[in-house]
Amino acid sequence: MSLLRPLKIGALEFTNNLVLAPMAGVTDLPFRELCREMGAGMTVSEMVASNPRLRASKKSRQRIQHSKEPQPICVQIVGNDPQQMADAARYNVAMGAALIDINMGCPAKKVYRKQAGSALLGNEPLVQSILETVVRSVEVPVTLKIRTGISPDQRNAVRIAKIAQDSGIQALAVHGRTRTDKFKGGAEYRTIRNVCQSVDIPVLANGDIDTPRKAKQVLELTDADGLMIGRAAQGYPWIFREIAHYFQYGRTAPILNTNEIHSILIRHIKALHVFYGETSGVRIARKHINWYLKTKNYGVIRIKEINCLNSASEQLEALGNVLNVAVDPNNYNRRSLHDNNLFLISHHRDTENKESTL
Repeated sequence: MSLLRPLKIGALEFTNNLVLAPMAGVTDLPFRELCREMGAGMTVSEMVASNPRLRASKKSRQRIQHSKEPQPICVQIVGNDPQQMADAARYNVAMGAALIDINMGCPAKKVYRKQAGSALLGNEPLVQSILETVVRSVEVPVTLKIRTGISPDQRNAVRIAKIAQDSGIQALAVHGRTRTDKFKGGAEYRTIRNVCQSVDIPVLANGDIDTPRKAKQVLELTDADGLMIGRAAQGYPWIFREIAHYFQYGRTAPILNTNEIHSILIRHIKALHVFYGETSGVRIARKHINWYLKTKNYGVIRIKEINCLNSASEQLEALGNVLNVAVDPNNYNRRSLHDNNLFLISHHRDTENKESTL
């Protein structure tokens, strides 16, 4: 079976099994559109709070703008109250969502302190109540994103996965770290493999997938149905295209030329200006510019200079000046977070010592 294949979730079918992870402050409409263009088969919105009092906020209104977005639209909700979560699911379906994703993976303090996100993994009865209530509340597929557990000595992802399947969840994404890990250390894939072996619903592997070769290794190691990619797409949205090419042809894709990189970056920044308006758009564009320009040929000083500008025209002009001087497409060859040999050695050692980690 080809590694690149359609992904079916309930009655929905996505063009391929490469999924853009939901990331607060990142996966807004402009970025989702760009990643779809760059080869992502499925994209998921930033998480939307289930608290109805927050729906009128500017941030919430922007996160549920889907008028120009093609179906199927996938919206992630976050919270800890089963009925509020169900109400949020119904509300977002009414706003156009064709799929509801539930966040039980976010390790951020402001989410965890509200006993939401990854904090819920420590309360399995509440997990079951939330999932069952949300699934019953809507007719669209409901999916779930989790981590491998609360901590390295409390990996309960397999139990959570079974609860999810029994509750009617249609697909599951698993990040290869625990809540206490946050984003420290490397992702651990054995638990994801165990989840895949324990349920019949589609499972997406997530965590440290930052090159086509690493994508192939993770997919084969876990036997997952697809991959969810988050941080590796920041400043590098064409990673989906690269992985798809590698899966299809068994070799790396041609490096993007300078003009292609210029075009992608400038179009993205302009789209942010239009979507958010000039003031907010310029501010939000700064982090994306940082991600795009963090290569060997760009000095921190030049990036700081661009980030001091407050008008869209000045930001675009300064960015254009930097790109015209310094872009070297060879610097966009994404290096893995972990050298391939180290990955294989680590996997071999993990296999030898599996009794202590399973």
